[in-house]
Amino acid sequence: MNFPFDSDRFHLSVRVGSIIWRKHTLEKMLQRNISREEVMEALVQGELIQVYDYDQPFPSVLLLGFSGDRPIHVVAAFDEKEETAYVITTYEPDVTIFEADFKTKKK
Repeated sequence: MNFPFDSDRFHLSVRVGSIIWRKHTLEKMLQRNISREEVMEALVQGELIQVYDYDQPFPSVLLLGFSGDRPIHVVAAFDEKEETAYVITTYEPDVTIFEADFKTKKK
């Protein structure tokens, strides 16, 4: 059963370091020149843009953080039972897809 995303418990898990970094994610971070520190900053202080309560196997979110002036999107999932966050992917939002606020997709 999938539970709705619990933002408070997610942030607590992130703060205590209960995070799984997928190999694929780490490879993409290297290719995109995005550091763990940038991702951590987005996970801890980023703005919640979208919640996907019914993603499988766990609810997930899209977060917007900034590294200086550089916007960073982070997609993360949360296993409520194990209280573990999973970093799914991270990327710099494309201005041809997102509005200037980096939160709203263009129509």
